Amino acid sequence: MKKLIALAFISILFIECSTVPITGRKRINFVSDAEILPSSFAQYAGFLEENKLSTDAAMTNEIKTVGRNISAAVDRFMRANGMQSEADSYRWEFNLIEDKTVNAWCMPGGKVVFYTGILPICDNTNGVAAVMGHEVAHAFAKHGQERMSSSQIQQLGGMAVAIGTNGNKKSEMWNMIYGVGSQLGMLAFSRTHETEADRLGLVFMIMAGYDGPEAAEVWVRMSQRASSGQAPPEFMSTHPSNESRIKDLRAYLPTARSYAAKFNKQGTAANSTSTKK
Repeated sequence: MKKLIALAFISILFIECSTVPITGRKRINFVSDAEILPSSFAQYAGFLEENKLSTDAAMTNEIKTVGRNISAAVDRFMRANGMQSEADSYRWEFNLIEDKTVNAWCMPGGKVVFYTGILPICDNTNGVAAVMGHEVAHAFAKHGQERMSSSQIQQLGGMAVAIGTNGNKKSEMWNMIYGVGSQLGMLAFSRTHETEADRLGLVFMIMAGYDGPEAAEVWVRMSQRASSGQAPPEFMSTHPSNESRIKDLRAYLPTARSYAAKFNKQGTAANSTSTKK
């Protein structure tokens, strides 16, 4: 029996292994959009009801504008690369919350929150785009679903069982991973996820017309904040070191620019083809 369970478990891992677009990283994900998105959207709506939206109209507009531009770049990429159904599943939304916490996050399905506390770190529109690109990239790469899958694997202790078949189990899993009742969107992403989101976010912000070098500068400012004696923000709790991020973003910039140019051409060609039909 144990051998059968082990074989079944290995089969699940093999079947549910997929590849993250652009980076090519292999991942395990057996949490479907149908399972996670309704909960994600409901949790986001609840969060907005319980927290104060910023009254700064100019900054709110900037967050929303940058968000729309970067999500449009993601949408172009997906539709030009055979990911139409995935593109249709996103319900992009961008809000600025009045809170001194240095943080921003994006829930599965494209629900984004910026806290006013991170705006000094962003410093300018390109900085906002860098943080936005990073958070949107988490949703694009389905890091939340992957994290839930990993936690499910750990909980099952090697048993070959797909994600819970009963609604209560799914609710329990959601509550455990997202910490319902506390701060939402604070998934404990791995350093691999964070580095991947940095790189994907850099590609997307450049595709959207923003200044790529500013992505590294965001982390320069974050590092300066930390060196001034202020407590590390929760935003950095599971992230790679500032120094490694700065180095990696600067090194990856030429590749990101190349990808951005390539994908923007793909999007233009795909749009031209669809217009002719």
